[in-house]
Amino acid sequence: MTIVLKGRIDSGNAAQVENDILQQLSGTETAPVVLDAAALDYISSAGLRVILRLRKTCQDLRITNVSPEVYEILDMTGFTEMMRVEKAYRVVTIEGCEEIGRGANGKLYRIDRDNVVKVYKNADALEDIRHEREMAKMALILGIPTAISYDVVKVGDSYGSVFELLNARSFAKILAREPEKIDWCVREFVNMLKKIHGTRVPAGKLPDMRETALDWARFVRDWLPEEPGNKLLSLIEAVPPDDHMIHGDYHTKNLELQNDEVLLIDMDTLAAGHPIFELGSMYNSFRGFSELHHEVFEKFQGYPYEVGASFWHKALAAYLGTNCETKIREVEDKARIVGYTRLIRRSIRRFGWEDEARRAEIEHWRRELLELLERTDSLLFSPNELELDAAAENLQELQTFVDERLEAANCPGKARMQIQLAVEEIFINIAHYAYAPEKGKATVRVEISEDPVTVTITFLDHGVPYDPLTREDPDLSLGAEEREVGGLGIFLTRRVMDDVAYEYKNGQNILTLKKKLG
Repeated sequence: MTIVLKGRIDSGNAAQVENDILQQLSGTETAPVVLDAAALDYISSAGLRVILRLRKTCQDLRITNVSPEVYEILDMTGFTEMMRVEKAYRVVTIEGCEEIGRGANGKLYRIDRDNVVKVYKNADALEDIRHEREMAKMALILGIPTAISYDVVKVGDSYGSVFELLNARSFAKILAREPEKIDWCVREFVNMLKKIHGTRVPAGKLPDMRETALDWARFVRDWLPEEPGNKLLSLIEAVPPDDHMIHGDYHTKNLELQNDEVLLIDMDTLAAGHPIFELGSMYNSFRGFSELHHEVFEKFQGYPYEVGASFWHKALAAYLGTNCETKIREVEDKARIVGYTRLIRRSIRRFGWEDEARRAEIEHWRRELLELLERTDSLLFSPNELELDAAAENLQELQTFVDERLEAANCPGKARMQIQLAVEEIFINIAHYAYAPEKGKATVRVEISEDPVTVTITFLDHGVPYDPLTREDPDLSLGAEEREVGGLGIFLTRRVMDDVAYEYKNGQNILTLKKKLG
């Protein structure tokens, strides 16, 4: 029930105002009451007593659109502690203003040289604004550079948050006007992403993205055949809880460059969880939403779809620290599973199934999801782990992957050559014998430890159990005509590495190589 307060409420008219209010409330005594003070110019203690008596009979009472002068009276008399009192908001127009950003819950407009306003989709957005301001403050305290709103304004039928972003340009705007800066943008984009994902948040301070994703999966499961539907849910259930921050809507419109400082904006989607949930959202922003209709991307980001696809690929490669296409595709496919699940649910809940064009999108995402579910057994990933077909033709890709990690560890030239030799010998042995005559996968994990700096390379396969360390060393004293063919690979590996160990566990051959670098 909204009651409008007008003009002056003083000792001369307080009784009549109270009587008018009670008449308006007759028959609606249990309804929440809003006192709209937009037209209230003055209130004395007599008027305050009217509000106090009303507060005693109406527990859910708030006063809105209070002028600064009236708010001061309410504040000094303690009324702001007894009930919700909302100041009147400055009115801002965005007519003719440039849209410089867009997020899940609103759009960002530049209203003058120094300031921007985020206009919320939700018309009753005050709670959303409060939430985002709290999230931004927490992120800033935890070391994430972001802009914090300094004012709340009325924009049309909704509300907005005002930020000072002096001469700021979004990364999307930079890419649209200076596409040659794509590599610089990728580097800064990934640096910020790693900073976010490296930040731990206090327990309970952010939503758990895993729980949100489980809700998506439960919904989508009903739109899939039983087996893949259950597998989708089990894949997300297998992702462990994680207390690291994720942004939740990370794309080039939500990074701003201001005076050579990169700022993260649109903080209302902050959550805690495994990075795969972030990558799923990112895939949707750069590819998923616009796979069938590329113009959707350009309309959203302001630069061509092809540039966006290239940016996504470069950013994922930089985030994983590899140019190994197998590794990039592996993680991208995991991100696509999360992304398609979210897209299908989102579109169906927005009645997309009732529209022919949107139904075609849902069917496309559904087909892709089913195909991915057939060949994916986990959504987890490690930048230091590569899964690939155990085939000789994949050796070069594996060597490139290992070399990238050795280079990051400043591995000396001689040690690098010895490690390359061992990697080749072990991988080729797996390729030729582990699954013969069938085909199978091999996983290679590269880990660097300190004190002393040591490289540990682990090979895992589900092939025939075989311990190569049981093989006797070749007799090097024999002539060529007497020597057996074979056995040199594991012999060389044991000679050039500091430690070689084997075990068979959980249906896997596990061979571990270690090499000290210092």
